[in-house]
Amino acid sequence: VRFLIIRFSSIGDIVLTTPVVRMLKQQIEESEIHFLTKKQFRTTVDSNPYIDKLHIYENNMSELIESLKYTHFDYVIDLHHNLRSGRIRRELNLPAFSFNKLNWEKWLLVNFKKNRLPELHIVDRYLATTSVFDIKDDEKGLDYFIPQSDEVDLKSLPAEFSNDYVGFVIGAQHATKKLTNEKAAEICSKLGRPVILLGGPDDQVNAQQIVEASNATILNTCGLYNLNQSASLVRQARAIISHDTGLMHVAAAFKKKIISVWGNTVPEFGMYPYRPGEGSFKAEVKDLKCRPCSKIGFSRCPRKHFDCMEKQDVDQIVAKVNELFN
Repeated sequence: VRFLIIRFSSIGDIVLTTPVVRMLKQQIEESEIHFLTKKQFRTTVDSNPYIDKLHIYENNMSELIESLKYTHFDYVIDLHHNLRSGRIRRELNLPAFSFNKLNWEKWLLVNFKKNRLPELHIVDRYLATTSVFDIKDDEKGLDYFIPQSDEVDLKSLPAEFSNDYVGFVIGAQHATKKLTNEKAAEICSKLGRPVILLGGPDDQVNAQQIVEASNATILNTCGLYNLNQSASLVRQARAIISHDTGLMHVAAAFKKKIISVWGNTVPEFGMYPYRPGEGSFKAEVKDLKCRPCSKIGFSRCPRKHFDCMEKQDVDQIVAKVNELFN
């Protein structure tokens, strides 16, 4: 049975599809799993042993569809469900299953603060698309596979970070999902533990400002490591502090103890850490009338006060991290 699973982006969303990939591969006899994603996200699934073949989209839709037709799939599992994936489903003209994005329910929550969303993680909604195949939840959570060549040897880091450290994922796609640099620096200072800052090249400036504003022992790795190497540092951390972003889901795949910090988005959207380590905690400023203000995020607070992050309880976050260490 040959499956095509579609998820174009982004890092976290792709990691959240991995239970579907694994369960189809392991539970459907003689199944062959093909995965379609964008070129810039192939690293996320390149080393996944449950994927038999990767298909890459790079603005070549007509050519891609011809190639997919030639592969002769039996089923399409569309876990992106947008115009682009819809075109692929139509043109392949095969039995196809799409997950419900619940856009109407999210719109109600953002605009009228009426929560009609089911109390279901998005992974469970992804899995619901496979119900016709009688897939049983193996309860193993998410997967993330790091090639050996990208494993970071902690001995290569300064001595303070070769044993226990807190990994702090400081990035996120939108500014309203991120703590201010001042708040992040305050957390680092109060932790009294070695902290490794994790993020991409876009986070380098913020990371440097956090280092300068803090008196903590901090290693700024933002932009110095590729995704898999950053994932290796996540895997080897004692605990993780993270915004609502891709490395948070990578941390959940490694069953790390995670303090997830929520700004303008809310866990009710169903994108919180899936089956993370015991004692994980969601830090959020509840009972704000303006929250959530978006299902994605903004470059600045539309109300100008940014209470969802400015009012975060730093002492509570620090206490929760220390609990995880103890």
